[in-house]
Amino acid sequence: MLDADAVTSLLFSGPPGTGKTTLAEIIAARSESHYERANAASIGVKEIRAIVDDAQRRLGDSGRRTILFLDEIHRFSKSQQDVLLADVERGVVILIGATTENPYYSVNSALVSRSTVFTFQPLSEYEISTVVRRAIAHPNGFAGLPLVVHDDAIAHWARASDGDARRALGALEVAALSLASSRGRGDNASPLVVDLSVAEESIQAKAIVYDGAGDQHYDLASAFIKSMRGSDPDAVTYWLARMLVAGEDPRFIARRIAIFASEDIGNADPQAAILAAATWENVERIGMPEAQLNLAQAAIYMACAPKSGASSVAIWTAMDDVREGRTIPVPMHLLDQTKRRLTKHGDDGEPVDAETLRYRSPHEESDGVGRQEYLGVERQYYAPTTRGFEATLGERLAKAKAIRRRSASRGEERRADSKGADD
Repeated sequence: MLDADAVTSLLFSGPPGTGKTTLAEIIAARSESHYERANAASIGVKEIRAIVDDAQRRLGDSGRRTILFLDEIHRFSKSQQDVLLADVERGVVILIGATTENPYYSVNSALVSRSTVFTFQPLSEYEISTVVRRAIAHPNGFAGLPLVVHDDAIAHWARASDGDARRALGALEVAALSLASSRGRGDNASPLVVDLSVAEESIQAKAIVYDGAGDQHYDLASAFIKSMRGSDPDAVTYWLARMLVAGEDPRFIARRIAIFASEDIGNADPQAAILAAATWENVERIGMPEAQLNLAQAAIYMACAPKSGASSVAIWTAMDDVREGRTIPVPMHLLDQTKRRLTKHGDDGEPVDAETLRYRSPHEESDGVGRQEYLGVERQYYAPTTRGFEATLGERLAKAKAIRRRSASRGEERRADSKGADD
């Protein structure tokens, strides 16, 4: 695009300090187009319209196109982004939008479809180190200062900046200028030595990139949940720590653990739901930082527990049946006691005998298993796995179903005998 001077509208997406603005400046320097730069956080529709009007006049007067670099484009509402749409489509302006969010969510889909999307990744420690060394030696950087930077200092910046070159360069600047201001007057020859201790002072805490309502929020929550589902307590602990250090609401994490306990563990370990509820209550009562202990205990337990989605599948399938299938009437022997007393005829108009209306409590049976039908039609929503406690439940369920089948078979035989006698 640059070689042909045929740059089209572009969207740059990636974390801070990975070169989005720098690349836009390089494009502007290489292109013959006029360059305008703005930040969506500090510019409104009126200013955008003025830029577009100037671009249209420039295009008509000299044929020169205009590149508009709009940083933090995700801060524009969809209606504000719509202001640009027609002029981008007609080629009045070439839009280069930069965002730390996912452009497919935060940018108008019509703008996305008219742009080429480039995704920027966090820089590696080697790449950060290279950027710092270039800045030290560059004529426009610190080449005029007698600066000596130790390798371990550069390595510390590369590690602590977490892929953000801007943060590493800021630390270098702080270190160099603070050393220059502290040396004696007239001492311009002695070297300024940046060792590891100076580097640590210049950058302080590691930068944690996290947006509680954006991509990072959902990506980390997804990694946390999938690691619990995958039975990896070490990964679970790391993703939990990432969210907590970045300031995620601990109640959100507790809520996700509680959902997970039923959705992904269920009856394979019923203790999981009890622990999740206790954790949520403790988080509400205790708060941070102590609540991190409750969250860690619960998350690690969920990761180590046997997994089953049988309960989730059961309710989802039954909900679909209720919404889309034919409604199943309540069997007569399960009706409310008052209604059973008043019932004389079935749905088919035939008289109903007392035995059909009688509800038999499972407590009347020596084994405590009910003999009657409780749905009236053949359905299976819950299919227990053979994992954890659910294996025991599966055995109990199979036994109960066999008892009901035998009871139903005997009931049919009795009814047939009774009908034969009547005939």
